[in-house]
Amino acid sequence: MNVQDIVNTVSAKAGLDEPTTEKVVGTIFSVLEHEAEGTSVSSFFDQIPGADALAQKYDVMAAGATANSGGGLLSSLQGALGGVLGEKAGALINGVAVLKASGLDMAQIQKAGTTLTQQAEAAAGPDLTNQVLDQVPSLRGHLGL
Repeated sequence: MNVQDIVNTVSAKAGLDEPTTEKVVGTIFSVLEHEAEGTSVSSFFDQIPGADALAQKYDVMAAGATANSGGGLLSSLQGALGGVLGEKAGALINGVAVLKASGLDMAQIQKAGTTLTQQAEAAAGPDLTNQVLDQVPSLRGHLGL
């Protein structure tokens, strides 16, 4: 199973169009790439061809990644928190902002997150998937897992 298979399944099950689904999946993978440590995240991406490239395409730490999140106070707060708390917290904060700015409600984000997790478990195995997700416990909360 490659990343396009996962995007297609999440799109169908969550009722989202493909470009939005690709952004959601890429954003979640990017948060994992920045926040999970060690070889587990590399092994995880190795099991899902294209996942690493999608994470880089939607890199939550790239300049302007949250530019469409509305700016203003929220943008300033994200930048300040990311700077103070470091890259790890900044990646999660930016990722959540990107997901919320995508126009999806929490139910849609949670449905996409649940489906993505199921597909990742099918591709990379439940043990490795949970090992990676356990390194980013606050992401589970945001995705309703």
